[in-house]
Amino acid sequence: MSKKNETTIERTSEREFVVRRTFDAPARLVFEAWTKAELFEKWWVPKSFGMKLYSCELDVRAGGGYRLVFGEKDGPAFFGRYLEVTPPSRLVWTNEESENAQVTTVTFEERDGKTLVVVHELYPSKEALEAEHGAEDAMSETFSQLDELLGSLSVS
Repeated sequence: MSKKNETTIERTSEREFVVRRTFDAPARLVFEAWTKAELFEKWWVPKSFGMKLYSCELDVRAGGGYRLVFGEKDGPAFFGRYLEVTPPSRLVWTNEESENAQVTTVTFEERDGKTLVVVHELYPSKEALEAEHGAEDAMSETFSQLDELLGSLSVS
């Protein structure tokens, strides 16, 4: 049995943090889990939050948008637009649900059938990053859920 991959979270400046994790799956499959709504909705919301995605709309192309609605039809939503889509190695999008809109860059680097995912979150100010306290912790849980999903996809 292999050692479980760990999620590392590092504040790289007062306006940004970086999350890293290696997944035991090829970059193509990991990228699909981030870009296909039917896969994305299975891992994105931390189970500990006790809610599900009511709606998951992903138009994954440069200039396309996304909208994630939680819980129920009028529940809280995350939304923004994709700035860059380079399968299966890079995604860049905006998060526009608040005045603290950040830019998220995700890279997928495959080595020997495993994929290193690096998520870089850049906020407009130190205060904006502080207002999003807890986002880093949620990513650890969602990455564990992604790991489980990828395990089930690679055996099917």
